[in-house]
Amino acid sequence: MRLQNLCLRILIAILTTSLHLYVESTQPPYSCDSSDPSTKLYPFCQTKLPISQRVEDLVSRLTLDEKISQLVDTAPAIPRLGIPAYEWWSEALHGVALQTTVRQGIRFNGTIRFATSFPQVILTAASFDAHLWYRIGQVIGKEARGIYNAGQATGMTFWAPNINIFRDPRWGRGQETPGEDPFVAGKYAVSYVRGVQGDSFGGGTLGEQLQASACCKHFTAYDLDKWKGMNRFIFDAQVTLQDLADSYQPPFQSCIQEGKASGIMCAYNRVNGVPNCADYNLLSKKARGQWGFYGYITSDCDAVAIIHDDQGYAKSPEDAVADVLKAGMDVNCGDYLKNYTKSAVKKKKLPESEIDRALHNLFSIRMRLGLFNGNPTKQPYGNIAPDQVCSQEHQALALKAAQDGIVLLKNPDKLLPLSKLETKSLAVIGPNANNSTKLLGNYFGPPCKTVTPLQGLQNYIKNTRYHPGCSRVACSSASINQAVKIAKGADQVILVMGLDQTQEKEEQDRVDLVLPGKQRELITAVAKAAKKPVVLVLFCGGPVDVSFAKYDQNIGSIIWAGYPGEAGGTALAQIIFGDHNPGGRLPMTWYPQDFTKVPMTDMRMRPQLSSGYPGRTYRFYNGKKVFEFGYGLSYSNYSYELASDTQNKLYLRASSNQITENSNTIRHKLISDIGKELCEKTKFTVTVRVKNHGEMAGKHPVLLFVRQANPGNERPIKKLVGFQTVNLNAGENAEIQYELSPCEHLSSPDDRGMMVMEEGSQFLLIGDKEYPITIIF
Repeated sequence: MRLQNLCLRILIAILTTSLHLYVESTQPPYSCDSSDPSTKLYPFCQTKLPISQRVEDLVSRLTLDEKISQLVDTAPAIPRLGIPAYEWWSEALHGVALQTTVRQGIRFNGTIRFATSFPQVILTAASFDAHLWYRIGQVIGKEARGIYNAGQATGMTFWAPNINIFRDPRWGRGQETPGEDPFVAGKYAVSYVRGVQGDSFGGGTLGEQLQASACCKHFTAYDLDKWKGMNRFIFDAQVTLQDLADSYQPPFQSCIQEGKASGIMCAYNRVNGVPNCADYNLLSKKARGQWGFYGYITSDCDAVAIIHDDQGYAKSPEDAVADVLKAGMDVNCGDYLKNYTKSAVKKKKLPESEIDRALHNLFSIRMRLGLFNGNPTKQPYGNIAPDQVCSQEHQALALKAAQDGIVLLKNPDKLLPLSKLETKSLAVIGPNANNSTKLLGNYFGPPCKTVTPLQGLQNYIKNTRYHPGCSRVACSSASINQAVKIAKGADQVILVMGLDQTQEKEEQDRVDLVLPGKQRELITAVAKAAKKPVVLVLFCGGPVDVSFAKYDQNIGSIIWAGYPGEAGGTALAQIIFGDHNPGGRLPMTWYPQDFTKVPMTDMRMRPQLSSGYPGRTYRFYNGKKVFEFGYGLSYSNYSYELASDTQNKLYLRASSNQITENSNTIRHKLISDIGKELCEKTKFTVTVRVKNHGEMAGKHPVLLFVRQANPGNERPIKKLVGFQTVNLNAGENAEIQYELSPCEHLSSPDDRGMMVMEEGSQFLLIGDKEYPITIIF
């Protein structure tokens, strides 16, 4: 939401809220009441007809003014047709979220006042558990429908997930994403979307009816908010076709083709000069045409206005309106389409047929949600009651998500887990230790209940003393003497430090990668004064350069807890005291402070040796790292072995056999020339044997990478091609399998963005083991 419109929208929201209170009802809003003879005769109310036919009938009955009124996120009622108002904008990033005072898509002012609050997405991603992601999506979709059934929702379209890759560690919204890897982001999108919308984990069972609607955002190449004078509204991302093909676009392609998302949000920024929301090639040709998108496309809030007002891309407001609707966008979060669409039609810049096209997509979604099928209590999902929101089952899943995501980063002398019997007193120090809001990250709703780290630890050790150390996370001044005094008197010391939403958030990127203010000084002083090595817990979405702590012998263990959600304090305490074996792995690279020399505006993924540009993410970055992507420790040691019967030669001899050579005389083929049939035939299975050599049962993800025998020439250093979680008792072993498709997992884009397969050797990597694969044309 842009600041210049905030006051007006707050006034509208207050008036709207007043009207809601005046007519407050537990009845959810819907159309086509079977008891109303004036509506049941409309063809658009006849559920036996195809949705396309019903929508065509509905749109044909609207006047031009009524049509235009429906092109914005707060769509008013059309009383003469029995159509209630609809709010397109609701949030559910990691739980059904409380809207701002500006929007009222979801309200927590009735029977339901809370919703399950899961960990912020970046921590959930650290579990690398697609089934967990799906189950979280299921809960969010179910709770959203329960809130609607209770009459506390005017919309069932949720603008999540955020699947932009975490390209730059300074990005304030990286916390909202599944991390830096496009393969992981795509898998997360598919799992979350299927769960929210009511599909099965494997997909293909959804049909027309949606439990709730998910929307993948922000399409595309959006990962800068506000950094050193540059902001997301005016940023023109210069992106190569090669980087688009293997970094920025794959999560959205997966979200559409596999997840069957019913919504997409186009981003504020331009890509190579063209605003995303005005890009026909992106929205209509790529998403709808090539990927088969069947749903609606919304702008980000006021993204239409900026095309004229900030970017100067459109010469007039009417041109901006015409540009986005002709490009394939359907609904505007904001008022620009409401204000300028009619004049665009009158000036013949926009045919009415483009409005009809957009309305067809919008009303199709509302019908797929069952909002035109009569009384929702008699429809699918109508039996989801208020007692299913914040159920014990849902709260237990929030705890599991935090347990499985938290990452142990340092524990060389096995300081952790602490002994419950031998630890007689505890000192808990830090500004993130006793504030429940710090658990939640951003885009959160009122949680069912919260347990802070201090509360969780006090459940284990009653003799616990606490001091914040700093009054705020910014830590402009630190109470070092008081903290040291408390630390000296305790058997064990736990420091709960890091970042919060004052340091990283939407519209605020970081300029540094170090801990804020005097946090480092406080940590070092306390660690030096304590009787034994201390435990350092970091709350943060983006990575922090804690090299000083990594090599400080007075700091025995480091834990990354992200923003762990409503049950974060319980999960953290259980890990510290050994009631849960940590298994999370980092979904992003932790860079050193020196990386801040790289301009955040440089979108290149691949390094450039001649200029010293180091590249980005584990796939291409060739500089020093604090912690690597995929890194994480457990209280158990695991070993991995690739089965000897894994196929090691792949013959890709298509009938056309069109083979070309690049400048380094490496023979390669276009995937399109190999063909779908041969791609399918050459799929193969990789079997990995995993053994738990520890004394504790544990769950952890097993990550399978691939690398070229000769990296370089703009190839990735390595890339993730599979991940699975395995749960093993002490001493237990198991086999897990990955199905790999050479055309998908062993290919890479050329400089035209075309996927190609190179002849020669590649290596499968798992743990410290390598296994050669030879591709033969």
